[in-house]
Amino acid sequence: MTFADLGLSDELLRAVTEAGYGEPTPIQRQAIPSVLMGRDLVAIAQTGTGKTAGFVLPMIDILAQGRSRARMPRSLILEPTRELAAQVAENFEKYGKYHKLSMALLIGGVSMGDQQKALEKGVDVLIATPGRLMDLFGRGNILLTGCNLLVIDEADRMLDMGFIPDIEEICTKLPTQRQTLLFSATMPGPIKKLADKFLINPKTVESSRPATAATSIDQQLVRTEPRRKLETLIALLRTEEVKTAIIFANRKTTVRELTSNLKRDRFAVGQIHGDMEQPERIAELDRFKSGDINILVASDVAARGLDIKGVSHVFNYDVPWQPDDYIHRIGRTGRAGNTGTAITLAGREDRDAIAAIEKLMGFPIKQRGGQAEPEEAAEQDETAKPRGRSKSAPPRAARERKPKAVPADTAPAARSARAPEPARAARPARTAEPTRAAEPEAEDEGWNGPVPGFLGQSFGS
Repeated sequence: MTFADLGLSDELLRAVTEAGYGEPTPIQRQAIPSVLMGRDLVAIAQTGTGKTAGFVLPMIDILAQGRSRARMPRSLILEPTRELAAQVAENFEKYGKYHKLSMALLIGGVSMGDQQKALEKGVDVLIATPGRLMDLFGRGNILLTGCNLLVIDEADRMLDMGFIPDIEEICTKLPTQRQTLLFSATMPGPIKKLADKFLINPKTVESSRPATAATSIDQQLVRTEPRRKLETLIALLRTEEVKTAIIFANRKTTVRELTSNLKRDRFAVGQIHGDMEQPERIAELDRFKSGDINILVASDVAARGLDIKGVSHVFNYDVPWQPDDYIHRIGRTGRAGNTGTAITLAGREDRDAIAAIEKLMGFPIKQRGGQAEPEEAAEQDETAKPRGRSKSAPPRAARERKPKAVPADTAPAARSARAPEPARAARPARTAEPTRAAEPEAEDEGWNGPVPGFLGQSFGS
C-alpha cells in the first residue's frame, strides 16, 4: 500500500514524497482513512510508529476547505510538552507546504504577545500545551466555539503530568459536534474513561500490543555498581559504535553533573532538562539534530515523542522509576525502519524496577555478554558491606585480595578511561574500615561544578 491508496490529495502526496516517505506505517494505514471519513478515533501506538503523520496528513486535507476567523481556531492539537508541540508544528510545515494553512503554536517559555497576534489573525491549526492554552483562554484571547477537530496526543503522558482535568475542561468549551482523535501509547483506566466521555462511537486502531518495545531495538542490560556507573558508561561510549546517543537520567541534577563529566572526557555532549528555558532547550536539540554534538543527556522531559533521525543508541544511566517510561525512552532509537541499541545500567538496587519493566514487556532484557553471573555479582557486592552483615561472607583479607571483576567486553575501554593506579595496588589490606568507605568515588569529583557552554544561549544559536 502507498500513501496514494489512502485517499490523500495530490498536493499532500507531493509533499510526502519530497520528505522521503514512500509507504505508510501500519498506524498510518489504519488511522488516515478513518480520519478522512470524519470518524472519532482512538489510536494505540507506541512511540516511533509514525503516529504524528497519522493525524497531521489527513488534517491538512480536511482543513484545505474553509477559512479561519480571528481568535477562533478551526482545529486544536493538545500536546503534553513544548518539545512535542514544536515537533508537530514542524510536521505541519513540512507536509503542508503546498497548502495555504495558517498555524499558531501556544507553548510556555516564549513571548505571549506574539502568540496573541497570531490568534488575532485567525489560524487553521492551533497546537498547544494545556497550561498555556488555559492561560490565554482565561484572558479572553481564544474562542473555541469554532473548533471542529480536536487531537489529544500522548494521552497517557498527559495523565502522568496531571493534565487530564485541564483536558476535560477544554473539551467542554469545544462544540459538542466535533471530530476527536485520541492517540496514546498505552490505555490505562483514566484514559479509557476520558475516551468514553468525550468521543462518539470511535474507531479503535492499534499498531502493536500496548507497552511493548519495538522489535528493531536491541535491548541490553549491563550490571554495574553505583560507584562504577560513570566509568562503565564511558567505557560503553568508547567501545560501542555510537553515532548519536541519548542518555537518560532520572534527576535534573544528574543530567547536569553527567554532562559536565562527559564534557571533561572530551565527548561532544549537550543536555536538556526541565530547568532550562525553552530557547535553550530548542538550541540544544538543534545542535544535536545538526551534528554539532552527538550525545544528548536528558531527563524524561525528552523521553516521549521527540523524533530525531538516526539515533543509534539510547543509554539508561538511571533505570526509570516507571516501567512505561522505559518504553518511551528506548523508543528514541530504532525508528522509521532503522535498528537501534538500548543499554540500561543497573545495580542490585534496581532489581525490582527491572522486574517491573520485564513484566510490562512480557520478556526479559538480555544481559550483555561477558557480565558476571548472579552468584559472582552477589559475592562482589558483599565486599562493600560492613563486617557482620552476612554470616556467609568470607574473611575480609580474602575478599580484599580478590581482584574486582570487570565486564569482559568493556574492560579494555574501562582501563583506558582511568589513570593507572600502581600505588593503590601496593597498599596493605585495610582491616578497620570497609573497602568502599576507604576508596574515594571518582564519579563524585567535580560533579557540583558549573556546566560551561550551555547557559544563556539565545534562540537559534
